[in-house]
Amino acid sequence: MKLSAIILSVLFTFSAQAAVTIGLVDVQKVLTSIKEGQSVMKSLEKSFNSKKDTLKKDEEKIKKAGEDLKKQAAVLSEQARLTKERDIQEQIMKVQSKAAEFQKDMQKMENDLKKPIIEKLRPLIEEVSKASAVSMTFELGSAPIIYAESKKDLTADVIKAYDKKYPVK
Repeated sequence: MKLSAIILSVLFTFSAQAAVTIGLVDVQKVLTSIKEGQSVMKSLEKSFNSKKDTLKKDEEKIKKAGEDLKKQAAVLSEQARLTKERDIQEQIMKVQSKAAEFQKDMQKMENDLKKPIIEKLRPLIEEVSKASAVSMTFELGSAPIIYAESKKDLTADVIKAYDKKYPVK
């Protein structure tokens, strides 16, 4: 019994001293570097620019209405001036509401487009981690490792593996 306890303690000591290598993956960098991710980013950018142009046109209309009001302020009655100011404020509120809705739509679109990539990425990160002989892998953005005696950045390997396994047609 004592002999087995001594053997176990010696084995535990050796295994505790074994090098533990931490794998690190910058998922955001992977998403922007893989070909499929670049395609998603182009779609998002196209949609964003379209929405931005719409907002810019609305803002220009408001700016013009404000300039017109300044020019006409001296000749308008108090009631007419207040009505125009109220109209401009309502237009501003509509544009702000539209901007918030556009932002929400863009966030949803981004999540919807990235979700299938992330689902394919998780098992691939596991494969690359095993092939790289790391003990654990962390996402750089969510759990930054300040110090690890032995760490390895797997980001480039994951990008290569993803583009190889899921080529964009």
